[in-house]
Amino acid sequence: MSGTADAVAEVWDEWNDAVNMTAKELDDFLDSDESKSVGDSKSGHESTGHASGRRIVEILRTKKADLSDDDAAHMRKVVGYVHRHSAQRPKGDVEDTAWRYSLMNWGHDPIK
Repeated sequence: MSGTADAVAEVWDEWNDAVNMTAKELDDFLDSDESKSVGDSKSGHESTGHASGRRIVEILRTKKADLSDDDAAHMRKVVGYVHRHSAQRPKGDVEDTAWRYSLMNWGHDPIK
């Protein structure tokens, strides 16, 4: 295996556990007001999570063998974010919460 294949293989299973939305589900969500309403953004620009979501859609639409080291690095970043943010789950119904929408920008729907 090449270095890139190794990097992707190391994160692949965790990535597939963390990202539970399809490319189409995530793409559709990123167009929603809910998606655009959450996350940190600098002076009206796209939020970090929204930009990450667009990158996740690209990764989901790419064959595993064609993923790069940069893709693997982003996959690791996504896994870390999903794990950290999931640990902060609020009490009660989370369906219509900023917490859920933030996770969904990163490809993870916690009520799925």
